Amino acid sequence: MDLSEIIKKIRKIQIKTRRKTHTALFGEYRSVFKGQGMTFSEVRPYQPGDEVRRIDWNKTAHFRMPYVKVMEEERECSLFFLVDVSASMRYGTKETLKKNYAAEICASLGFSAAENNDKVGLVLFSDEVHKILPPKKGARQIFHIISQLLRSDHYPCISSLDKALEFVMKKLSRKSFVVVISDFEDPFSATKLSAVAKKHVVLGIKISDEKEREMPDIGLVLFRDIETGRDVWINTSNARWRYEYREQKKAKNKNLKSVFDNFNAGFIELSTGEEYTKLLQEYFRGKA
Repeated sequence: MDLSEIIKKIRKIQIKTRRKTHTALFGEYRSVFKGQGMTFSEVRPYQPGDEVRRIDWNKTAHFRMPYVKVMEEERECSLFFLVDVSASMRYGTKETLKKNYAAEICASLGFSAAENNDKVGLVLFSDEVHKILPPKKGARQIFHIISQLLRSDHYPCISSLDKALEFVMKKLSRKSFVVVISDFEDPFSATKLSAVAKKHVVLGIKISDEKEREMPDIGLVLFRDIETGRDVWINTSNARWRYEYREQKKAKNKNLKSVFDNFNAGFIELSTGEEYTKLLQEYFRGKA
């Protein structure tokens, strides 16, 4: 993808997601991430209506008139994206590839965070961590994130969410909002997810394609696993095989959701091209 094409895609995503951010997501996002606590600002003379519990008794005794402590909300918050860039994310049969759909979701959440004056960071991972953008504020950072997602190489290997979670545990000292975006085709450590979820707010977003959920009857087909390179012949006309394939996918998704639920982490399953705003709104309302 050359530079001019990337700029066009970024502009298209910006126009589409800005509308979603302003009309829907920003209010829900802000209702949850409105501050991590209160911090001391100043001391001033008591005014009618001030809370008695805010009186600074040392200052009051010294000046022989009531003074109160003024507190303000701590506004420092970070949104951190962990995005899978293994080869399976370069798949799509409907409106868009899974990787481009991930970029759009990051843009919507990222612009909401930027409007809230929060920092936003990014980790791109497959079998290891490939790219790190430290959290920064402002719309320019969101454009940088979108650009990195669209330009990222996709690695033909089994993805390791564990490496990305280890990075979060080591590097994110303050409580943050961690959003994991992947197709979750490969296993990961529930223990590591639990450790991250104890310290941070975690949301898992599974992106799949409708053709991955249910295999059509198209006869004898040679399939290649784009992450391992392994080839296998499958008779898709076999109704029993199609049924078992569909049920295995359902069971895997159900188990994945239960893992996130067990650690009080959010989980959303999306299909490429699906309208995601409503599901994100429901998630934020639940957190609020």
